[in-house]
Amino acid sequence: MKDVGQRTAEATALKHAVPYIRIFKGKTFVLKAGGGALEREATARALVEQVDVLHQVGIRVVLVHGGGTQSTGLAQALGAEARFVEGRRVTDEKALEVAAMVLNGAVNTQLLAVCRRLGLPAVGVSGVDAGLIQARKRPPVRVGDELVDYGFVGDVAAVDPKVLISLLDAGYVPVVSPLSAADDGTLLNINADTVASALAVALKAEKLLFLTGAAGILERPDDPGSLVSYTDLAGLRRLRDEGGLVKGMLPKTSAIEAAIHGGVRRVHILSHDLPDGLLAEVFTNEGVGTLVVEDVDALSPAEQAAGHPVAPAFAGGAS
Repeated sequence: MKDVGQRTAEATALKHAVPYIRIFKGKTFVLKAGGGALEREATARALVEQVDVLHQVGIRVVLVHGGGTQSTGLAQALGAEARFVEGRRVTDEKALEVAAMVLNGAVNTQLLAVCRRLGLPAVGVSGVDAGLIQARKRPPVRVGDELVDYGFVGDVAAVDPKVLISLLDAGYVPVVSPLSAADDGTLLNINADTVASALAVALKAEKLLFLTGAAGILERPDDPGSLVSYTDLAGLRRLRDEGGLVKGMLPKTSAIEAAIHGGVRRVHILSHDLPDGLLAEVFTNEGVGTLVVEDVDALSPAEQAAGHPVAPAFAGGAS
């Protein structure tokens, strides 16, 4: 049985969340979870439990998932080695088959099973469904001295969000696989961060949240204590120019910039391993990860009245 102090603390936390609930009720959040958040049932369940809380308080949630960890594991089991260039996966025919099996098959279905177990009304879709993501094959690009052909990798050409809006209006949580297709039906693998960003823009989302294996953006990649609490686009550019953004954080940075330029006012990056970290990021003043905005001076009066601190363009330390 909980003691009086614990019950009082829980009641206080709930009262502190009320201003945020008022602001965000009826708004759309796009949440992207990487494959690392879903490879263990316990972490997948913890994620869905938090999504359920958001859903229950009236926030419209679109959950986009990756599957890179699982795709790499299956590719290795089949005798193929995954190849990455600047954090992006190169996808040949065999890798595309693996991506389809993992993204539209194992990961999406297993995630829906967890939703079913917890009573969260969720529907699985992919970028192929109802023309949600209209993609085009990425042409070879020069990376340093090398001309890189990413294979069956796509770039987002357009988004038709009607299927997601219909599901959200009907009270469902769409669970989206990033696998998409060109106009001729060719399947294309698109980075899940990129898809989440494009969907957030198309849905005019209030927030875009990335759950990753990192605590957030680090000023020094090898120093977990250098977490950047708040920054803006100028701060991101400085980090990138100084080499602070490496591996998978590079495509995330591009996705963050595209979302903010497309009208998404707030983007969050936080760890999927932190217990109830998603709820802490959304419903507390301090948060737990990194918040990125276009310019910290652009925070609305309503957000400031709700207790969101206004930070310098680049601020280190815990959030």
